[in-house]
Amino acid sequence: MTDQAPPPPAGDLPSGYDPAAVERKWQERWQAEGTNSPDLANGKDPFYALMMFPYPSAEGLHVGNLFAFTGNDIHGRFQRLQGHTVFQPFGFDAFGIHSENYAIKVGIHPGELIPRNIDNFRRQVQRTGLMVDWRHELSTTDPSYYKWTQWVFLQLYKQGLAYKKAAAVNWCPFDKTVLANEQVIGGACERCGTMVEQRFLEQWFFRITDYAGRLLANLESLDWSDSTRTAQRNWIGKSEGAEIEFVVLDVLEFAGSATASAGLSGEVAVSTTKVRVFTTRADTIFGATYLVLSPEHPLVHSITSDGQRDAVEAYLARAAKQDLVTRKTSKEKTGVFTGAYATNPATGQPIPIWIADYVLMEYGTGAIMAVPAHDERDHEFATIYGLPIVRVIGGEDAANSQIGDAAFTDTAHCHLVNSERFNGLSVEDGAAAIVTELAARHAAIPVVNYRLHDWCISRQRYWGPPIPITYCDACGVVPVPEDQLPVLLPPIDDFRPDDSGVSPLARHAEWYHTTCSSCGGPARRETDVSDTFLDSAWYFLRYPSSDRDDVAFDAALTKRWLPVHSYIGGNEHAVLHLLYSRFVTMVLHDAGFIDFEEPFTRFRAHGMIVREGAKMSKSKGNVVNPDDYITQWGADAFRTYLMFLGPYEEGGDFRDKGISGVKRFLDRLWRSVQDARTDGDVEPEVQRKLHQTIRKVGEDIPRLSYNTAIAAMMEYMNTMRSGERRPHVDEVRPLVQLVSPFAPHIAEELWSVLGHTTSVFDAGWPAYDPALLVESTVTMAVQVGGKTRGTITLARTGTQEDAMAAALADPAIAKFVTGAPRKVIFVPGRMLNIVV
Repeated sequence: MTDQAPPPPAGDLPSGYDPAAVERKWQERWQAEGTNSPDLANGKDPFYALMMFPYPSAEGLHVGNLFAFTGNDIHGRFQRLQGHTVFQPFGFDAFGIHSENYAIKVGIHPGELIPRNIDNFRRQVQRTGLMVDWRHELSTTDPSYYKWTQWVFLQLYKQGLAYKKAAAVNWCPFDKTVLANEQVIGGACERCGTMVEQRFLEQWFFRITDYAGRLLANLESLDWSDSTRTAQRNWIGKSEGAEIEFVVLDVLEFAGSATASAGLSGEVAVSTTKVRVFTTRADTIFGATYLVLSPEHPLVHSITSDGQRDAVEAYLARAAKQDLVTRKTSKEKTGVFTGAYATNPATGQPIPIWIADYVLMEYGTGAIMAVPAHDERDHEFATIYGLPIVRVIGGEDAANSQIGDAAFTDTAHCHLVNSERFNGLSVEDGAAAIVTELAARHAAIPVVNYRLHDWCISRQRYWGPPIPITYCDACGVVPVPEDQLPVLLPPIDDFRPDDSGVSPLARHAEWYHTTCSSCGGPARRETDVSDTFLDSAWYFLRYPSSDRDDVAFDAALTKRWLPVHSYIGGNEHAVLHLLYSRFVTMVLHDAGFIDFEEPFTRFRAHGMIVREGAKMSKSKGNVVNPDDYITQWGADAFRTYLMFLGPYEEGGDFRDKGISGVKRFLDRLWRSVQDARTDGDVEPEVQRKLHQTIRKVGEDIPRLSYNTAIAAMMEYMNTMRSGERRPHVDEVRPLVQLVSPFAPHIAEELWSVLGHTTSVFDAGWPAYDPALLVESTVTMAVQVGGKTRGTITLARTGTQEDAMAAALADPAIAKFVTGAPRKVIFVPGRMLNIVV
């Protein structure tokens, strides 16, 4: 190395390792020298190492945050040692209900509270020694950031991907806001535990369903963990089936029964009203004995008979009080007959139309054909209400038997029965044939459906970016011109939400009333703010260009640094955040702003930390405060211990007594540099162990196998200091480089003491010699008379004569060799068998 000088005398190194002093010194030097600030415009081999940015809670940095950040930091530092220019930015996901609710609880405006939280969070993060380029720090609450979040909204609006509609939503009466389905647990709000209601509100949506096919197809090419890709695949939920039309009958006289076509009497005529259903089981249509509409289905009121109207209205009122998640998961089946019938297009027979809350408008068409013989939910419903159950799928042993207490749901090796001309066809062939025939009659079309539904981005709260839309009586919906962004969030005092379902911003006429940018007449601002998932759906694009006020992201820098090379974050965001980020990236790609459509080349989810076997919580009093441990043990020891707890992608159990072992390892490293000699040669066995360790650590870090990398370095330390031998400087110098991603402060200090004038992270990764990886000796078993009597250690090139000599020199083996051996079997490097 050109910066290398002879190691100084031992006296130049303080005899005692003082982590606080070392860490303070190097953090100040990194800051002064810009060590962690890469040249984004010209640096060679760019590598974007991104960690999920945190919500800056009032409690400050949690050990789980630091576990995640440290793992990313180690990977980023390793890439730098490989010769890459590494960009590792940091920011704060600071808008949203968490911040607002806490501000309400403590009586402090979020505009005052959040900057204070960010300052504390930043202090803690900087204390841990992350290789962060703080020049590009961002906060989603900064107008210079959310100006461009609003710009992203406008790009989707321009492409017809943003729209407003009335929709059923989960409403938390306590938090007074809309909740996503995944925020409802057992019918209650996950944040406060309040039972959730259903409401109909005008909301802004993004047409993410237009991208469902691409979002699903691209998963196959992503370097993501299988569990994450599976979670996304399941969330998108592709279903191949058919959309089938059931024509509603006009019943001029109704004789009361809803259980069979016999309930129809009087004059019946075909109407033009049609109920469309999506099904993946067209093979069962001959067993469809009734239809079920969602309570929100637009046909409910128009088809309901006068005789059933009161019952239907009462049922709709009860259903409206349930949240959407409970309706999906409730085991209780309830419903009401509409008084209307439709024709089954396969049988030509009339079947009753019911309403039930287990059918949701957000999936398919909001209507289903119920086949109680072959669907558990339909079977339960039909049993409760006495509806016909007709078997149309037969197995090998029970082709035509009656359905008993449970639906028959098997499909493998099954065939159609009671299905007229389709009898005997397999399930798959029968479905295809039925759809073909119905399509020829214009009663069905093959379709692909998705579980994924459009993304609701409206929030009726205060703490978020205002949606950049105005309403004009003359011009209608008018987007705010880009040159008028940002639409600033006003600093109002009465930011508490109420139960009206309208944002607090609507209470402020001076902000709410504005001028139409199109005609100059009076207009009203949109009062909803956007979902925090929109803030985080594009932040990775902003980081390299965070110092630019004129563009959301610089074209040249974006082309140079993106897509992100490595993204590390929590499994809790494996679906929505990643899915929304992928969607926004695709939209911006299609609009011509970027030349890639997937934002993260590689994604890995980290595990979770528990303490002494229990999940950490304030109520249990077992939360780990990183500040306390860094003060006592130092950031380097704390970082390394967190990575030593267990596999990074699984997590581990934090036990207080464990950190002392890691601290002892760093103490020994400190003393090893102090004791290092320059005279003589490196011992062959130590050299071999060193090269094995270089290979092991260099292979483990890219795999995020940090715990095994640390174990390998500890093992090497034991070899190097065996019997408290004094190590050679060439034995200890590479170990400092190996340790540096884990414990950067002590590594910088020791690298300097070893005579180097530049950062250890600019020194490169040590190379290993493959020839030195092989052990020079082998241990092999010795059998005498067919029984193992001991082992011998032999040079790897040892001969049979060498092995015999070693065996006979061991009294524990030699006593079983009586007389001259009759036969000797020698397998080099593995076994010696002496037949006596």
